Amino acid sequence: MLVQTADGSYTMYSEEFSQHYHSCNEGALNESLQKHIIPAFSYHKNKKTLHILDICFGLGYNTLTTLYYIKKHNLNINLYIYSVEFNTDLLHSLENFRYPNQFNDLKDIIKALSKDFYYQDDNLTIKIYNGDAREYLQNSDIKIDIVYQDPFSSDTNKNLWTVEYFALIKKLLNNNAIITTYSIATPIRLAMWENGLLIYEIQHQKKRSTIALNTQKINQNYKYIDMVLKQQRNKTAKAYKD
Repeated sequence: MLVQTADGSYTMYSEEFSQHYHSCNEGALNESLQKHIIPAFSYHKNKKTLHILDICFGLGYNTLTTLYYIKKHNLNINLYIYSVEFNTDLLHSLENFRYPNQFNDLKDIIKALSKDFYYQDDNLTIKIYNGDAREYLQNSDIKIDIVYQDPFSSDTNKNLWTVEYFALIKKLLNNNAIITTYSIATPIRLAMWENGLLIYEIQHQKKRSTIALNTQKINQNYKYIDMVLKQQRNKTAKAYKD
């Protein structure tokens, strides 16, 4: 079911997971920009090559907003995007999805991804694995600079938020990698922290989200979250586990 969000862009409602693909109050396009693309590209400013893992592809907003952001800011980047999505019918339907006007220049890319789950040109490669995310991660050896951690919430999709899941992510990260996610839940932050990741919080338009860094890099826009102190103050707090 097509749903218009606060910024005018459209999302859908998943009957299987009983959730919208995006925050209707924030807007699908705005959420991708504020919680994923802007934090990731601000962190990796001036990089000439980036490898991005987009979990999960869904309606493709994070991947497509990345391309829109790069073009808008005239960035010279060689980009490799790897994504996973188990819903084959959804992927094939994306050619006809009602995307925002900001994506008008991306129609050929959307068509290729919808048909073949693959696109490549001189500066861009996008590959979508049509299957289970954890199976893909277990068999992957690609080194990643950015992870868009954007599955449905742990209420209905817990297996993509556990300590064991983030261990699969951790082994793929370059030293200066960043993970972006909308979730601010303590059990999820603990699951990342128990894998040696440093947890920070960012604020945007009175909303909060989380980033996790593979190596410490202090930025005035990031609020460091002391997970040891968090556990001391909340003795019942535990990371999600399989």
